Amino acid sequence: MILDVAARRAELTPDAPAVWWQGRWHDYRALDDRAKRLAATLLEAGLAPGDRVGVLAHNHIAHLDLILATAKTGVIYAPFNVRLAEPEQREIAAYLRPKVVLHDDEHATKAAATGRALWSLEEHERRLAEAPLDLLAKRRRERPGSPVGPQDTQMILLTGGTTGLPKGAMQPYRQGFYNAVNTVMSWGLRDDDCVIQATPCFHAAVNAFTVPLLHLGARVVMQRVFDPAEYLQLVAEHEATILFLVPTMFQMLAQHPSFGDTDLSSVRWAISGGASCPEPVRAAFTARGIDLRQGYGLTEAGVNCFSMTSEQAKERPHSVGKPVLHGRAVVRREDGEPAEPGEPGELTLAGEHVFSGYFERPEATAEVLRDGWLWTGDLATVDADGFFTIVGRRKEMLVSGGENVFPVEVEAAIYDHQAVAECAVVGVADETWGEVGLAAVVLKPGTRLHAGELRGFLKTRIANYKVPKHITFVGALPKSAAGKVLKRELRGPGGQASGGPDRAVHDRAPQHGGGSGGGVMG
Repeated sequence: MILDVAARRAELTPDAPAVWWQGRWHDYRALDDRAKRLAATLLEAGLAPGDRVGVLAHNHIAHLDLILATAKTGVIYAPFNVRLAEPEQREIAAYLRPKVVLHDDEHATKAAATGRALWSLEEHERRLAEAPLDLLAKRRRERPGSPVGPQDTQMILLTGGTTGLPKGAMQPYRQGFYNAVNTVMSWGLRDDDCVIQATPCFHAAVNAFTVPLLHLGARVVMQRVFDPAEYLQLVAEHEATILFLVPTMFQMLAQHPSFGDTDLSSVRWAISGGASCPEPVRAAFTARGIDLRQGYGLTEAGVNCFSMTSEQAKERPHSVGKPVLHGRAVVRREDGEPAEPGEPGELTLAGEHVFSGYFERPEATAEVLRDGWLWTGDLATVDADGFFTIVGRRKEMLVSGGENVFPVEVEAAIYDHQAVAECAVVGVADETWGEVGLAAVVLKPGTRLHAGELRGFLKTRIANYKVPKHITFVGALPKSAAGKVLKRELRGPGGQASGGPDRAVHDRAPQHGGGSGGGVMG
């Protein structure tokens, strides 16, 4: 197993373009040189294998410098979520205890709040230019062989953190290797592929396509922060072949004025991750001749866990496909027994792409890693042909009058209404039924809709007990840095409908659609 990917790629395809950043391409020779220089700089600063190095910055080539330098030094890449507040950054730093935190100018104050040693990205570039490469060569002579092994931790990536302090998922080198192999082979990636890295590098999505494509010797375009106009321009300019975004970002592209005119002829297919992609968004890309597949992954498992062809995606638009080549998946009942085809249960995964546990959280690790299987907390079904479909989070399923209701199913029905731009469904407490649904709905600009009208529409598509009792129209849905809807923020105190039933149900007057809003990905 080759762990120093940068060095190997510099041998195999030194002149091939690897990463586009700030107006120019860096080839694989240059990428390895940057990683070697950073490794020498870290050694000079006294860092040892196992030490964490934090990065508090938007997307930047420094993220890739550190990811590729880990195998040369044994240090651990531990990026911080730039969206967290200063007190939260301080808590994360106290938990991960990085030796140094690299940061951009925009997040200098947050970086200072960590109380750790700091390197600005300007200083990072200066240190690379002055790196003591002789020190690195000396260290290699003194300690020949790789400083890391397959089971050593390469990255500590923070989980979503939608409730409480995020946990640090320890990703060993064998996880990164098998995720790359699974992604390249199961998704059919090629060395002429190109992806725009628009999702945050501090998120597990950096492993979705960027790291696998670097293994393959393909091209990655770094976008500092997601901007739909710039993204479309980058796709056309660099002839991107695969689009990888979360549903909100795909929606912003589809709604952008230049979407219909942008040259997308180079795109082979698109994949949506993080949440189920609404049908209107899928239809917009289909109209442009782009097949949109539904992906599934989580920080603790790779992140790519399933695959499917474009033909299969058309036949089963809500399915995530079948397990990747070197992965296994089983839908289980609470007692651990496999569920029957079509029966909802918790998705469990196994394979070398599964993480080794949460950093210094043995109890949390034992809760999700059981007998060699990762219990994901996601509810899924598998059909008789072996195709898996995610139906929601275990903690999000609501029981209304003794009946199980899966928010994903209700959201899909709401999206069928032509006036709906975005929606999210959560369960809230109810004296009569135990739990009922609350739907937060964002309307398309210029449209009008009564809650009563929407309920009548839904009753023609789903069972009456699944129709949300509370419907509220909002200008935007609260989202995390990864673009996921923060459903806990839709509930009021004690799990009640926010503002009480009279305010939550907007039956009194027609509602006008607002913008999708909610800055995505920084």
